[in-house]
Amino acid sequence: MALFKKRTVGKPGEWYYCLEHKKVEEGPECPGKDRFGPYATPGEAQRAMDTARERNLEWENDPKWHDRTDGTPDRSD
Repeated sequence: MALFKKRTVGKPGEWYYCLEHKKVEEGPECPGKDRFGPYATPGEAQRAMDTARERNLEWENDPKWHDRTDGTPDRSD
């Protein structure tokens, strides 16, 4: 008897963006390592790569991460 049941079907209304297949899925169809989500709507899932890109830019331009003179980020907050 297995200790953990593998979740094969997602909940209705959970939307994911599959990085492997470059498509929106309802419920996780692909492994977690290959997807972003969950999102509330298919539109949000479709924009997953844009959202990630925007968040990365915000993080890269956050002055709290670039305030040291030796080039290493200051993460003492």
